[in-house]
Amino acid sequence: MRASFDGPPPLFNQGVSARARVAFFSFLAIALIIIDSRVRMLEAVRTGVGVVMYPVQQALLVPSRVGGTIGDYFTSVTDLKRENEQLKRKEFESAQALQQAGELAVENERLRKLLGARDKVANGAVLADVLYESRDRFSRKLVINAGTNVGVRAGSPVIDEAGVVGQVTRVFNDTSEVTLLTDKDQSIPVQILRNGLRGVAFGGSETGTLDMRFMAANADIVDGDVAITSGLDGVYPPGLMVASVKRVERAAKDQFARIVMAPLAGVESNRHLLVLLVEPVKLYAPPAVVTPAAPRKGARK
Repeated sequence: MRASFDGPPPLFNQGVSARARVAFFSFLAIALIIIDSRVRMLEAVRTGVGVVMYPVQQALLVPSRVGGTIGDYFTSVTDLKRENEQLKRKEFESAQALQQAGELAVENERLRKLLGARDKVANGAVLADVLYESRDRFSRKLVINAGTNVGVRAGSPVIDEAGVVGQVTRVFNDTSEVTLLTDKDQSIPVQILRNGLRGVAFGGSETGTLDMRFMAANADIVDGDVAITSGLDGVYPPGLMVASVKRVERAAKDQFARIVMAPLAGVESNRHLLVLLVEPVKLYAPPAVVTPAAPRKGARK
């Protein structure tokens, strides 16, 4: 059998042992520390080593600095994008709030005027919101959120702060349909404010206008005259503003003048309207004729 050897034979082991070397270098390190702390002998050595190792140190730090710079760059770009988006969102919200504030101010002013108009009319009135317009492009109608539940009836006049808008033509429990003055099938008795000349205004052939028809060619009507309700139909109270004369066309061969008027009320641009409450029309009923009863047979005279 072969003998296994972990190292050279003890005969060939020479030199200082590992423990002795550790003890020696430990003693040397402690001695150098004590000497350096007392007499500062190694200060120059440390300075020289620092000067020599500084470029190496800076070279070793380059990858770390480059990585940090790249990370800071992408972080800054991301932060700038996020900040830019936040600023844009705030700008949009501020612009929207400013528009809404302006719209609310205009709406409040209109509501004040509507309330003032309600105080001027003798009839009771209901404030209603416009829900939507009729889908029929050949008619001019609106749907409002007031119906029989608040006393609105078919035929009730509808006005705004400037004048007559139209008339209720269909009524439901919670909503009503309003036919505008400019509808081709709508008519309203009017009176020229300047001279009291009476006539009837119809929905005009031109979009958004009224025609005062069947007026003599020599009628005393000029551009700019204001037409008000005459009250002869028993529906519209007298004195409500209706329209102003936009154009008067007279031809020698025609018996009647063509009078085109523009409505004074915001027929196409209102969100709130006043519905004037009218009393139901009471039909005349003749008094009942009472006939005397026939005398019974056998009754004493």
